[in-house]
Amino acid sequence: MAFAAIAAAAASASAQSTPAPAPAPGTASFTVFTGTSAIGSEEMTVTRTGDGWQVTSNGRQRGLTINDFRLTLAADWHPRELRIDAVLGNQAISSTTTFGVTTAVTDYLQNGRRASVTHQISARTIVLPNAFYAPYEVMAARLGTAAAGTTFKVFIVPQTEIEVIVKSVGDQKVVTTSGTVSLKRYELVAMNPGGELPITVDVDSRSRLARIVIPSAQLSVVRDDLSSVSSRPVTYRNPGDEDVFVPALGFNLAATITKPAQMSGRVPAIVLIGGSASTDRDETVSGVPLFGELAGQLAAAGYMVLRYDKRGLGQSGGRPEAATLTEYAADAQAAVAWLAKRKDVDKNRIAIVGHNEGAAVALLAARDKKIKAAVLISGAGTTGYELILEQQRRALDALALPPAEREARIALQRKLMDAAVTGKGWEGVPVQLRASADSPWFRSMLLFDPAMAMKNVKQPLLVIGAREDTQVPAHHADKLAALANLRKKAAPATLVTLERLAAEVRVAPAVSDAIVNFLKQALTLR
Repeated sequence: MAFAAIAAAAASASAQSTPAPAPAPGTASFTVFTGTSAIGSEEMTVTRTGDGWQVTSNGRQRGLTINDFRLTLAADWHPRELRIDAVLGNQAISSTTTFGVTTAVTDYLQNGRRASVTHQISARTIVLPNAFYAPYEVMAARLGTAAAGTTFKVFIVPQTEIEVIVKSVGDQKVVTTSGTVSLKRYELVAMNPGGELPITVDVDSRSRLARIVIPSAQLSVVRDDLSSVSSRPVTYRNPGDEDVFVPALGFNLAATITKPAQMSGRVPAIVLIGGSASTDRDETVSGVPLFGELAGQLAAAGYMVLRYDKRGLGQSGGRPEAATLTEYAADAQAAVAWLAKRKDVDKNRIAIVGHNEGAAVALLAARDKKIKAAVLISGAGTTGYELILEQQRRALDALALPPAEREARIALQRKLMDAAVTGKGWEGVPVQLRASADSPWFRSMLLFDPAMAMKNVKQPLLVIGAREDTQVPAHHADKLAALANLRKKAAPATLVTLERLAAEVRVAPAVSDAIVNFLKQALTLR
């Protein structure tokens, strides 16, 4: 059904000791992103009525036009009525949901047919129909004083009610051209019938929605004042960090350099290259700022470290829509060239460190002779096509699906990837899947072959894998090292296999220790 939920949201607290502050009325515009590509927008308005609240919106995404979204609520945030008028593809969609104290009756028109369905709901539940993000304004208001461990109820219209748990609450700051915006960050887990779904929701000081992130769908919905290239979340800061801009091809990369505490003459330098999706310069994963912490650890060992926002992300310029791994490699080379020109950097001792997709980018960038050594962390040892199939099979194993359904899902994944590579055969691929897969970046990632790229890499290589890495298992590090050892006129690769790259709150010191020990020899650092 068109109303089938692709994500769940948090909202109605089962127990809140202190009432949440009322949100500031007004209108805000949001941009919807898949990865770093903008796929639509939604304008949301929160209005205080005589006896309650009203949330309205309109907008457009790929395949969906929102003519009118209108949610009416009581003063205590219990929903009263939801009206939707939209177009999905070429089909008109309209529905009206009327809420009682414990019931919700939805009358809807879809594919020219009218139907009605009744569900039992909890008092003060939050309603969330698929692909409409205005209800997150209600969620933002309701989260208010919620603490870690709070349980919320969410009604996915018109299907079922689920629970959402607040896993953590923290502070977030975003630097914009008009100043610093302070946000509350709520890490949530939606207990969907198909499994747990992590969601991040940022709320500003006016109890208004600022941002939604659903990592598994590579989906983010960001308020426009926070989504421009002049805005950047400040997730981590080392003592003495300095923000800089690095010239790239036609735009600037926004970056941070971390210097050794004691600078004497020219020092060796390292460029950190981030992974896939919307990774900023700190590369925060599951709450751990991997690159922010790694930069501090490497600087403490005597290196100047540069980390940067990917093009089109954070404060970096450039447009990611047409970018492939090759363009991202050019950005890394630009960062190396900028460091090589600094009077406090030894241009003969510059290394690059790539994590995840950044390992593939590092292999491509290493054609640059200014790069004297490379480190590959959790890089794939197979083509991207093979890696995704491996990841999907592992995920399906955990679901214990019937064989027929398992094979159908694998067949759909193959069909999607074949279409992304060839540009043909999109028939039968759901619109939302195509929207996230039909891009130059995805095609380049599927076609990337480390065996071919490795032939052009002559520098000393360190390959790091982690046994507990569920995205890129440790056997990929073994394959990368084996490929590196087939190179002619190049030293054997150094292979390090760790238990994990990061604990719950910090990067494992073994990661920086391995890099420092390797670079002492690779860069002849004494």
